[in-house]
Amino acid sequence: MATPPARRRASGRITLADVARAAGVSPITVSRALRGERAVDPELVARAQDAARRLGYLPDPAARALASQRSTHVAVLIPMLSNALFVDLLGAVQRTLRPAGYQTLIGVTNYDRQEEEQLLREQLMHRPAGLIVTGFDHSAGTRELIERSSAPCVHVMELCEPDRPADCVGFSQGEAASAMTRHLLDAGRRRIAFAAAQLDTRTLQRLDGWRKQMNAAGLHSPTLEWLNPAPSSLALGGAMLEQILGQRPAVDAVFFCNDDLAQGALLAAQRLRVQVPQRVAVVGFNDLTGSDQMQPPLTTVRTPRAEIGAAAAAMLLARMRGEPVAQQRLDLGFEIVVRSSG
Repeated sequence: MATPPARRRASGRITLADVARAAGVSPITVSRALRGERAVDPELVARAQDAARRLGYLPDPAARALASQRSTHVAVLIPMLSNALFVDLLGAVQRTLRPAGYQTLIGVTNYDRQEEEQLLREQLMHRPAGLIVTGFDHSAGTRELIERSSAPCVHVMELCEPDRPADCVGFSQGEAASAMTRHLLDAGRRRIAFAAAQLDTRTLQRLDGWRKQMNAAGLHSPTLEWLNPAPSSLALGGAMLEQILGQRPAVDAVFFCNDDLAQGALLAAQRLRVQVPQRVAVVGFNDLTGSDQMQPPLTTVRTPRAEIGAAAAAMLLARMRGEPVAQQRLDLGFEIVVRSSG
């Protein structure tokens, strides 16, 4: 005789009570087991998970949030997904949050403050348990939404000003750029151009770090600044190198604000038969995938984006649980990776 089907709601959806009956445990035990709570006996967890699989049970996050007055979603706003920088960060966030029972609502802002504000408004309608946002360059509306929300918020990739405390995990973009510029100066380079695209807040902080060191050395000139608001890409990096060397032949180093620009510049240098680093040093920022495989391998700033994502998610988990945070302003630093290009 066929096993009778599990009882369903009018909608046809398998319920938590159905799973509990099939597993021979209480609904609250099933709920705790499927959320991954450690206090549940492993044998009961196995029974609950097996019953859920057999019945095809899928939790209803909206119902769970309504019943517990606690959401299991975290809203994450990042500028783009086409850059490995944010892919690495997001992957680390998800690897940290999922075992704790949280899912991410991802919003891509495209470096647009108004789009970020609209995305945040939409995500707050889902009553997320927490927020992770990129940097501090927000519209007044976004700042107000964050302040008025009951959800804790962690900022990533930048550090707050010491006199304006906020939960944040990142590093100093300006100090990282200063350190790379000092490396080039110490190597004897004097006509160091700074080439940047996108021109978002973090890029401009790197520009300030480069300016600081060039001014300190008495070597700064506006003619060494090559700023293009177009999206960063290999093609643009190659075009920028060709333009810089064509118009400023005395330049002996180019500091690109992102590795994809620098990678494009190295490919263009091969095509143009420009010797790197003999004729011109080429350096980048972020140590993206493939930079160590370029010819010559790219000197760059290694940024801890995966570590930032994991630490930010851990900080947010503590806030959502009402636990203390050891360090509200967490600086994970950076590393100058010296390879053959400069």
